[in-house]
Amino acid sequence: MHVDVCVVGGGYTGLSAALHLARGGARVVLLEADTIGFQASGRNGGQIHSGSRQDQARLERWLGPVHARDIWSLTEEAKALVRALVSEYAIDCALKSGLVIAAHNARALRALENTTAHLVSRYGYGAARMMDADETARLLGTPIYPGARFDAGGGHLHPLAFARGLAAAAQAAGAVILEHSRVLAIDEDGAGANARLANGSVIARRIVLACDAFSGMLAPRLAPYIAHVESFIAATAPLPAPLLAQVLPCDAAVADTRHVLDYYRKSADGRLLFAGRETYWTPPKDVAGLVRPRMLKVFPMLEGQPVDYGWHGTVGITVTRMPHFGQLGPRVLFAHGYSGHGVALSTLGGKLLAEAALDRPERFEVFARVPARKFPGGTLLRRPLVTAALMGFKLMDAL
Repeated sequence: MHVDVCVVGGGYTGLSAALHLARGGARVVLLEADTIGFQASGRNGGQIHSGSRQDQARLERWLGPVHARDIWSLTEEAKALVRALVSEYAIDCALKSGLVIAAHNARALRALENTTAHLVSRYGYGAARMMDADETARLLGTPIYPGARFDAGGGHLHPLAFARGLAAAAQAAGAVILEHSRVLAIDEDGAGANARLANGSVIARRIVLACDAFSGMLAPRLAPYIAHVESFIAATAPLPAPLLAQVLPCDAAVADTRHVLDYYRKSADGRLLFAGRETYWTPPKDVAGLVRPRMLKVFPMLEGQPVDYGWHGTVGITVTRMPHFGQLGPRVLFAHGYSGHGVALSTLGGKLLAEAALDRPERFEVFARVPARKFPGGTLLRRPLVTAALMGFKLMDAL
């Protein structure tokens, strides 16, 4: 095939890129090794966060106030973009507003108070407010947190339904989507950028690499910049009416402040979807058995409640916890490493990739100018060292 842009990867980044490229008049094909949303975009917790994984005060010290403010503006656009796409294309993904960041101890609560005050005073962000222990307990249905931040600008959705909705929108705009089309290699030559498959190739003016945690498989140069974490989610059976009213009565999504965090929400059909624990090696077969103790610590009233489903997904993280944007060559663009904030940021990332592929790179460069850092250890030791570091953070959570 000969196209203007070839997108590799059928998650939020690739789907959003394909949609915005097609809307911009480009001939675009998206190649997905499995099915749309098969990896993190279909398996994540569905949470829509404000900002990035680095708080704004830290970004100001690191990147300067102007660059930090540009990033904040884009992260605000990311949330608005998700809502706009859901509305414009009538995507049935149970989109709801409301996100709670729950402090897991007193020290975390003080930090949360400081970051919230900074967002209000420096950025005029009025959608976030702090809650004391009593209000937190009333809204969440659990007394274990000393306080929390309620963010009316955040929210949650059904992640796989959102991915499938983006795919339908991209196709309606003219993009070609080919599932079960694994790209084995990408390269550039005089004819253009090439995506090579077992049974053919795509020649394009530009390639957009949108494989997140798996980017290093196609581009070994990127492997040192991204690490894999397996996250686990369990879904209870639909809760009976008394429990449905008692568990998470505010119906917001919740994430706590641990490095190895708990995050949870209720589904449209009345289940509690609870994510907790991470592993860095082989995922266990009994996901529900792994997650259940964490869930019962938060909601002991769910003792004996059946768990119908359990699954895991691979999260791409970076050393800086900031997304990693850039170019591999004149014709190959990439974005990955949303580090847990991917629902909104990767949707925006796809739009920024599309802009750059259409020769409007200015907004893409806001993230591309964030310095990336390699994980230590080289090919053999990188994963053990990353595992050791993350286990250290897990121990810190208990202090």
